[in-house]
Amino acid sequence: MITLYTEDNYEALSRRTADLIGAEIIHNPSCVLGLATGSSPIGAYGLLIKAYAEGKLDFSKVKTVNLDEYIGLEGTHNQSYRYFMDTQLFNHVNIDKVNTNVPDGMAKDIDAAGKAYDELIASLGGTDVQLLGIGENGHIGFNEPGEFVAGTHIVDLSESTILANSRLFNSADEVPKQAITMGLHGIMSARKIILIASGAKKADALYQTIKGPITPEVPASILQLHPNVVIVADEAACSKLQEEI
Repeated sequence: MITLYTEDNYEALSRRTADLIGAEIIHNPSCVLGLATGSSPIGAYGLLIKAYAEGKLDFSKVKTVNLDEYIGLEGTHNQSYRYFMDTQLFNHVNIDKVNTNVPDGMAKDIDAAGKAYDELIASLGGTDVQLLGIGENGHIGFNEPGEFVAGTHIVDLSESTILANSRLFNSADEVPKQAITMGLHGIMSARKIILIASGAKKADALYQTIKGPITPEVPASILQLHPNVVIVADEAACSKLQEEI
């Protein structure tokens, strides 16, 4: 079942997302959070930091698993997703870094690293809440269009994804061409999924996710099969959905 919240703007979207995640932490202080990177969750992470600073949230028992990591980037690289999570959230709250997990993009055997990551997720009992962004081509994590893959795996990034992410690098040539990503079994095993979408560039992907057929050409469409999905989107991202109203 999909519940859609349409917010006026990115700030309201971030507030709603932070409130949903914060409520989970308060309700279950030892919760397992599946976390995402990219520009979409930055506002929500900032609000979670603020709530912690105000004494409203305690991260000391929280465990996290991130969706993905670039192949070939050390965790100290300023464009790695480990670095992103440290600087955007973990360094600013009282979470134990030992309890924060990001796929190993430097592993010599990526297949083995993927299996180990799936075993880790299983050992934690799965995620209580999985936060997702959505790519312009409908990808979730780095599960690109083409096929549904269950386990954590290596993926060749699509040209559209590389182009979208190039804004964070000096040029598109610097963007890694591969990543390791949590597969769809790991995502779909979450007890609750929160997907956030901001901006008109996400409108078609969001429409296909909710209204289109379930197809590997739009990986996010598989969320239609999950029993508890909350989508938080701004008006621009919902523009194509609103055309039908």
